[in-house]
Amino acid sequence: MSKQRLLLVEDDPNFGPMLRDFLKLNEFETELATNGIEGLEKFKAGRFDLVLVDVMMPFKDGFTLAQEIRRRNKEIPIIFITARTMKEDVVRGYQSGADDYITKPFDSEVLLYKIKSLLSRSVKKEEPKVERQQFQIGDFFFDSKLRILKYKDEDPVKLSPKEAKLLRLLAEYKNDLLRREEALRKIWFDDNYFTSRSMDVYIAKLRKHLQKDPNVAIVNIHGEGFRLVDKKDQQ
Repeated sequence: MSKQRLLLVEDDPNFGPMLRDFLKLNEFETELATNGIEGLEKFKAGRFDLVLVDVMMPFKDGFTLAQEIRRRNKEIPIIFITARTMKEDVVRGYQSGADDYITKPFDSEVLLYKIKSLLSRSVKKEEPKVERQQFQIGDFFFDSKLRILKYKDEDPVKLSPKEAKLLRLLAEYKNDLLRREEALRKIWFDDNYFTSRSMDVYIAKLRKHLQKDPNVAIVNIHGEGFRLVDKKDQQ
């Protein structure tokens, strides 16, 4: 089972890395941003299960960041971590879209319980997962069930079964990291050297199919996996 991903937005150069490392030790994959602008960019570029936000930050404060995150995702849990304890600040935090508000200094175990509680509620609210079959990738239309990849008004290309499965996984993680081992397990049911080389061959085939659109690319993340970049989605 993959680890749940947290985005921590905290500008304190000592507290931020310390809290990130604590969360990692407790089995949360945690990414740290050091100001509100960086926090929003990382949120837009990645896939997260929960966001932890400091209030007082340079360039963009936590209240504004929470509002912008909430406009993009109405369901993701948001926790404010702040030294501001006045009633007005707490109320403003909840008005900005926060699910919880914890004041510094705090007990790290209490924070863990709050995170786990919100994540468990978030899972319960999710609808039964319906497998997505159709994707828009730049100017391409992709139907994974029919294995059809169509560029603009051109005739569609029929993909092989493994090409379609791999592109579907990449499309599900569009603009985010698809880990190499996850793709190998789901498509080849193994992650040894030979299946890994086989996947590289299929990645090369997909790159050829997608090269017509300059806004689309499959980027190799060294030692990690691949990212299907769709620049139109990032605008």
